[in-house]
Amino acid sequence: MANKTLVQLVLSFSLLFSTLVIQAEELIMMRVTQTFPETMVNLQSAIIKTGYKISRVQRVDIGLTKSGFKTDKYRVVFFGKPDEIEMLASKHSELIPYLPLKISIFSENNDTILISNSPLTLAEYYKDIPDEIFRRWHKDINAIFQLTNNSE
Repeated sequence: MANKTLVQLVLSFSLLFSTLVIQAEELIMMRVTQTFPETMVNLQSAIIKTGYKISRVQRVDIGLTKSGFKTDKYRVVFFGKPDEIEMLASKHSELIPYLPLKISIFSENNDTILISNSPLTLAEYYKDIPDEIFRRWHKDINAIFQLTNNSE
C-alpha cells in the first residue's frame, strides 16, 4: 500500500512540475499538455485579457524547414501596448530591437512549449528606464503563461 501511495505522490509531483512556469534568469518557459492549435488560441486570448495587443504572429517553421531543419508548428507572437512601445522607442531608441515583447510557441511531441525572454534582464542594461516597467512586463508574461495553461 505504501508503494502505491509513493507512486501516486511521484506522479502527482511530475504532473505538477510539467505545467509550472520555469524561470531561469534570462528565460521564462512553460510546457503545456494542450495541443498546439489549442494553446495558440489560448495564448492569444491570454495576451488580450492581460491588456496587450497582438501586433503580429510570425511563422518560424517554414523558414526552418526550408533550411533543412525538421520542425513542426513554431510561431513567435509579438505583443505590447502601442502607446507604451511608442513612448519607450522615442525616448530609448536602443530598446527598439526588444519591442514589442515576444513569446515563442512550438510543439514538441504531444506537448506545446511557451518561452519568452525575461524582461528583468533588460533592466540590468537600461538603468535609465524605470524598473517597474520591466517588473510589470515580467509579471504580465507569467500571468499570460498561467492563463494560457488554465484556459478551457
